[in-house]
Amino acid sequence: MKKIKILIPVYNDWQSVFRLLENINSEVSNLGHEFSIIIVNDASTESKPGLSLNLVNLNSIKIINMKENRGHARCNAAGLKHIFEKEEFDYVIPMDGDGEDRPEEIKQLVDNLNYHPDKPIVGQRIKRSEGAFFKFCYFAHKLITSTFTGQSIKYGNYTCLPKSIVEKMINEKATWSSFSGSLAKVAKDRATIPSERGIRYFGPSKMSFKNLLIHSLSIVSVFKINVLIRSILFLLVYVFLIHQNITLIMLIPVILVVILVTSVFVISKRENLEELNNSLLNINSIDKIK
Repeated sequence: MKKIKILIPVYNDWQSVFRLLENINSEVSNLGHEFSIIIVNDASTESKPGLSLNLVNLNSIKIINMKENRGHARCNAAGLKHIFEKEEFDYVIPMDGDGEDRPEEIKQLVDNLNYHPDKPIVGQRIKRSEGAFFKFCYFAHKLITSTFTGQSIKYGNYTCLPKSIVEKMINEKATWSSFSGSLAKVAKDRATIPSERGIRYFGPSKMSFKNLLIHSLSIVSVFKINVLIRSILFLLVYVFLIHQNITLIMLIPVILVVILVTSVFVISKRENLEELNNSLLNINSIDKIK
């Protein structure tokens, strides 16, 4: 029997989180492992309601209340650090608290531990539930990531991480800025399961276009040297091909690539190992509700 911690960041969306806990409780009932919940409350402005659920299949539930709001990626980073330093565990499953990471897939993640006990297992997204605009944005993100970094990152937070990988991630500065980018950097060898993006339990997504853009650039920036090298090669080849017939329109790709590279290097400054190391100082209190 393995000790598995499920890590859930939350900001105000308590109704969804409590629905998720009910569904997790149902899904893990016959999996033969010890499951516990770690919720990282990112300084929510809405008070959390009382928990009156009968979650008999969950060994414990803790809510880590942060002093300051620092965002989703940093909640995950602080949660990983807390679990590694303060909890007994064999694996961590980070997942979103709004229902888009489907608890029905926990069984697939856990079953794969029999075949890949030392590898991170990632939920490779095969179907999304968002609207057409966000699907297009995610497609563009994957295309840019693959083209400029050489990395195929088709997963988000929803993974199953062995303890050895958690240790690597909390010692990698990129974790403070991008979970999936950091995992791609520290663990080249990953197992996958097919994962369908679920539908939010309550309300629309809080992901704005601006946040989506920062999220995308944060992943790409983990591999900023790759981006720089590939961009230089592209510009050299492109300028060589057009140098005899240069027009303003033909310079648009050059301008876009320069903007991309500049943005990537600016966003990369969000990576900060010192802040990650000190992230537990942002904890205000820990509520043990089971």
